[in-house]
Amino acid sequence: MIGLNDDSDLGLPPAPPPSQAVPLAARIFAEGGWLEQGLTLEHRPQQEEMARATAAAFAADEPLLFEAGTGVGKSLAYLLPGIIHAVDQKRQLIVSTHTISLQEQLQTKDLPLCRQLFQATPDLAAYTDFKSAVLVGKSNYLCTTRLGHALADRASLFADADYEELQRIATWAETTETGVRHDLRPPPRLEVWDAVNADSSSCSRKHCDCERCFYQRARARLRTAQVVIVNHALLFALINAGGAQANGASHDARGVLFPDDFLVLDEAHTVPGVATDNFGLSLSSYGVDRALRHLFNPRTKRGLMRKHGSTEGQQLVLDAFEAAEQFFNFILTHLLTPRSVVRIREADVAEPVLDGPLGALHRLLGKLSDRLEEGRERDELLEQRQRIKAIQAGLNEWLSLGNKGHVYWAERSGRKQTIVTLRGAPIDVAPALRQHLFGCGTSIVCTSATLAMGGEITPFATRIGADQAARAAVKSPFDYERHMRVFVAADVPLPSPREAKLAIESLTDYVRFCTERVSGGSLVLFTSYNDMRAVAGALEPVYREQGRTFLMQGVDLSRTELARRMRETGNAVLFGTDSFWTGVDVPGEALSQVIITRLPFDPPTHPITEAKCEHIRDQGGNPFNELTLPDALIKFRQGIGRLIRTTTDRGLITILDARVLAKTYGRLFLECLPQSQFTRLTKTNRENTFLPFT
Repeated sequence: MIGLNDDSDLGLPPAPPPSQAVPLAARIFAEGGWLEQGLTLEHRPQQEEMARATAAAFAADEPLLFEAGTGVGKSLAYLLPGIIHAVDQKRQLIVSTHTISLQEQLQTKDLPLCRQLFQATPDLAAYTDFKSAVLVGKSNYLCTTRLGHALADRASLFADADYEELQRIATWAETTETGVRHDLRPPPRLEVWDAVNADSSSCSRKHCDCERCFYQRARARLRTAQVVIVNHALLFALINAGGAQANGASHDARGVLFPDDFLVLDEAHTVPGVATDNFGLSLSSYGVDRALRHLFNPRTKRGLMRKHGSTEGQQLVLDAFEAAEQFFNFILTHLLTPRSVVRIREADVAEPVLDGPLGALHRLLGKLSDRLEEGRERDELLEQRQRIKAIQAGLNEWLSLGNKGHVYWAERSGRKQTIVTLRGAPIDVAPALRQHLFGCGTSIVCTSATLAMGGEITPFATRIGADQAARAAVKSPFDYERHMRVFVAADVPLPSPREAKLAIESLTDYVRFCTERVSGGSLVLFTSYNDMRAVAGALEPVYREQGRTFLMQGVDLSRTELARRMRETGNAVLFGTDSFWTGVDVPGEALSQVIITRLPFDPPTHPITEAKCEHIRDQGGNPFNELTLPDALIKFRQGIGRLIRTTTDRGLITILDARVLAKTYGRLFLECLPQSQFTRLTKTNRENTFLPFT
């Protein structure tokens, strides 16, 4: 359960005073204005233009799509007008990001700068005491009420080893300030955490001491905050779970997550993908196993069914375990061997062997709850009943291909590749976003350094259902002509199965040459894990022998930790794929070169991409021109954007994919470069041509 709906007393506020966002934003961001005077920040015309546009969109409750190049200072351009509007109107500004690094920047740098400006400017003093909060999913918080009951019921819920883990959590609860799972090291075991986290109807204002429960305290901070920071995945999960209406808003009231809020989506280029994931179906064998073990764990003989003395329930859970193993093993052996992802085109590809046991469990949980008086224990059983019903409904939808506008598939994952996940997703997410986001009657501002496709924002607007939104773009203030050099390798074999070995050898040779010629750090971006591992296998020993730090995605460290290590090392070589094309921020000489090994075309074989291509083709369109190429151009722009992060940064972009020269669409990638000049490289001329900054 993800929902925010713990309270029923959140109504619409009384009519607010007029917003001063528009006139005050003009004075803050004008040349010689308060931003220059109060924070000694240089005037940026692009930032002023964006601030004026966002303030106007907030004041008019209208949508806006705004592309702001790197270095514009877009965070302050929406935060300062947004805070002013939120305080004046007694509303909440929701700021959603895709990456953790941007969330941390907003919390630790940008919001303190806003407060500093308000404190330094007498005319803005009324906004100095604004409050901010971070919205985290309920399951991340410890609920002290559930912890207390778990300790009391330990004999029926936990074996000895699990009880030791429970005691460790209880000890941590006495000292932690946040009660957030990520602060507990090592992380808690999930089966124990499931019994004590706040993602339960047992954790509510009705059952909890709001002074002691970590989630309820966080909720209290959230209710009084003018700025709420959230990530895209949680935002769309909450929207899918009911959004503002699930949190007390009336059917016709404006608001996305809370009554009368307004929203900024930063890193908005990722919205179509994240929304697609969260407006669909995801049901895993691991998730089913966890849900059943909460009811009764065959290994420990503990769980809710033992607590309530139901031997019938214990047997029904065992029946469900047996059916689940049979069902998911069938999917694994018959559909997911040897492929790890397979699209489901026909209904009833497997027998619904889980339907009966889940239905029996659902009915029994209803009977058990009917025997109890109103209260926490009854609520807990009803919640588990709802959870079992949701699993049953998801299985039925997947087996029947229940939503005609969705594509369905199965995939396997995990270290042993034995976790089976049943997936479904909308082929076109625009209608859902048009209804649940842009149809909420409130201002929605989407911003990113890369919204335009071929210089036009209209295709992006169409894709996210923002057809009526105003659109604007400003370029980066950075001097790319002086600070960036671009090299394109003209003699790397074009990608093809026949030339695969030769292409990898050529990539390896070029990556070694380019990284050894640059004194600072290099970020090498791949589009394939196989290519990345092959080149790493050849070059890691070389870098080790040279005493140079080599880092690679997917080994031990998280993306955040890898970026931190790169910043600290100064001349590391970092290999990354997919997520490393966006959101990585390493200023200075620690990132002196970005190497693009291949143009970032998504493989057309993934079920979502395949279904979208079919949809476009059925409408008489061209999938490559309307989907594959625009997506690749945005990702390419994001990758290029990793290099220059400040006004003093400088470095090299090296492209090792000759398709930018050999294919007609190649010019579109070259036009994405923030400076127009590039130099061709070949293995015969590169020694004299490849000239890094000194």
